[in-house]
Amino acid sequence: MSIEIIPAIDIIDGKCVRLSQGDYRRKTIYNEDPLEVARLFEDQGIQRLHLVDLDGAKAQHIVNFKVLERIACNTKMIIDFGGGLKSDEDLKIAFEAGAAMITGGSIAVRSPETMLSWIEDFGPERIILGADVVSKKIAVAGWAEDSGLEVFDFIAKWMKDEIENVISTDISRDGMLQGPAISLYREILERNPGIYLIASGGVGSLQDILELEKIGVPAVIVGKAIYEGKITPQEIRRINTNKK
Repeated sequence: MSIEIIPAIDIIDGKCVRLSQGDYRRKTIYNEDPLEVARLFEDQGIQRLHLVDLDGAKAQHIVNFKVLERIACNTKMIIDFGGGLKSDEDLKIAFEAGAAMITGGSIAVRSPETMLSWIEDFGPERIILGADVVSKKIAVAGWAEDSGLEVFDFIAKWMKDEIENVISTDISRDGMLQGPAISLYREILERNPGIYLIASGGVGSLQDILELEKIGVPAVIVGKAIYEGKITPQEIRRINTNKK
């Protein structure tokens, strides 16, 4: 396989959790210690981690930076961090705590000039665009609000501003294990050639990952499927090791 699998750790109250369809009321706690989970991934040779501060996404500012710091200081994983990054101070905290990259979603909608300054100051390789969607419209504020922006136009605009990496989550599928939004990702790739698209949401099996690979998706984030035993860290290691 040529697709990269990136495991996810979502944080609420300092714990490793997963939500269903972005609903904070539908929360499952999988581990009290996210560092333990990160070490499990690292022990299997996994080098990349997607870490999300769900408390931060809700509060509109970074909250769980101490969790980020613990993982960054106690593993060698490359961490992309998102959730609640709304100011230069939030960004400074995230990078100082050990994030290699950050994801900006709501900030790209509500304060594009701030997002642009981050790209200019840190380079497009360290700033990931978060393009999370419901019915092909960008959702913001921890997925609680519809921005009214169509995802395709949104991504195209930011590609003109040198964004290279995009994480796109189909919120209706997130945490449901019922398959990713293949048609959505196919259309994103067709409309935006050259994009490094990281798909997220709905993956429930290795077959789902194969389907994403077939349409040319270069990377995928997997969360609940790991915690529910649908995909093992060993399988992720094997696929990532064999990545061409």
